[in-house]
Amino acid sequence: MYTEELISVIPYKEIVGQLPTTIKDISIDSRSVQPKSIFICIKGYTVDGHDYAQKAVEMGAIVIVTERKLQLEGEVAQIIVQDTNRALGLLAAKFFEYPSNDITMIGVTGTNGKTSVSGIIHHMLIGMGEKSAVSGTIGFNLNGVLYESANTTSDALSTQQMIFRAKMEGCRAMVMEVSSHGLALGRLAGVDYDVAVFTNLTHDHLDFHGTMENYGNAKGLLFSQLGQDLTKNKSVILNADDPWSEKYAQLTPYPVWTYGLKNDANFRAENCCYDDNITTFDMITPEGKFPVSMKLIGEFNVYNILAATAVFYSRGFELEAIIEQIEDLNPVRGRMEKIVTDLPLQIFIDYAHTPDAIEKAINAALPYKKPDKKIIFLVGTGGNRDKSKRPAMAEKASKADYVVLTTDDPRYEEYDSITGDLEKGMQHENYACIGDRAEAVRHAVSVAEPGDIIIFAGKGHEDYQIIGNTKYPHSDAEIAIEAGRLKFV
Repeated sequence: MYTEELISVIPYKEIVGQLPTTIKDISIDSRSVQPKSIFICIKGYTVDGHDYAQKAVEMGAIVIVTERKLQLEGEVAQIIVQDTNRALGLLAAKFFEYPSNDITMIGVTGTNGKTSVSGIIHHMLIGMGEKSAVSGTIGFNLNGVLYESANTTSDALSTQQMIFRAKMEGCRAMVMEVSSHGLALGRLAGVDYDVAVFTNLTHDHLDFHGTMENYGNAKGLLFSQLGQDLTKNKSVILNADDPWSEKYAQLTPYPVWTYGLKNDANFRAENCCYDDNITTFDMITPEGKFPVSMKLIGEFNVYNILAATAVFYSRGFELEAIIEQIEDLNPVRGRMEKIVTDLPLQIFIDYAHTPDAIEKAINAALPYKKPDKKIIFLVGTGGNRDKSKRPAMAEKASKADYVVLTTDDPRYEEYDSITGDLEKGMQHENYACIGDRAEAVRHAVSVAEPGDIIIFAGKGHEDYQIIGNTKYPHSDAEIAIEAGRLKFV
């Protein structure tokens, strides 16, 4: 791309040196710099890209975007801007020629359910014969090939790269989990969404946002940033049972479609029945009542399905085709996923790491609990993160008959600090504090008897644990199965 054309989208204070005629690549990681590229110095939580500018030059960067003039060796131009993060979003969108304009973009935000709703929409699109991509906590799934990603919402450059790749692979749609961090930090700059979905808002991430009001307002950016161009076919999907939906509806001029179980909504569920491995309900729609039978379990998945249905209906899909896809869906990986074993137990793994999600996970398992048997719930939380939610997490976990308090990704925080904060919320005495998660999993199995249900919460699909700054292999399911076979087989 011509350099002058590329930098025309950013305001800059000064240009130091001679700009090259063209730029072949754009990067924020000095290790991945290609020859004749532009390198943008981004200040992160632990590293500052300005410190790696010289390395980027040595790797082939010929333009550096920086917030201050740097002493660099080699033939390189510097563009000095006020905010490199903001410049990154503008430059990345321009460099990839605004790919989100060419495919249907669906953004899903909320505390819980983002991964499930995104995955459901993605798989339903594929089932309908549409090429689709999805990005979020599990990674970047492009036409069935999964690539890892570091964050729920990737940085602005990676986001534009993913959308561009989806476009070039022939995807008609891309679904994105949209985190409050991503919205607040501008990682979605230049992404033009066609559908914005809200699942719910509950206690989480207050270590970053400070208050629930700030947290909720950050989520609202997804709806306000849909814009005002009413010639575009856009829609907003809101959970009628969450009070924040009223505010979000006021942030956009586009059509709003609602869903829920309790309040009046465009899409509602009645007569819900939760049988073993099957959930049935009547879906109330603008076109009447439709019976639904699906393999997804729990009330929270009824909400997820209603949200997905509203998305498809808002895009003009027929309800019969939508329901046909719902009935073919398999459970989302790591979201109240039942582990198939030969053990005399029911084992579920779930990503629940907020008070609300924990409550929903236990409620989802209650219909499968046999008389005189127990639900064992293992709950862990991350170190060096929001401590204020820990007692509330344990309080909700207390609905289980036996609770194991442990860690999620302890990072640099001591085990006892994490489990001690959780312990403050326990409502009964049937629990154990075991900081080592692997040992905690084994303990949960050791106290189980045939017919019991064990829910391992907090890690879900993840196959690692972060201790310090290092990822170590870890699988709740594998550890539990091994321990179970030693005990029961």
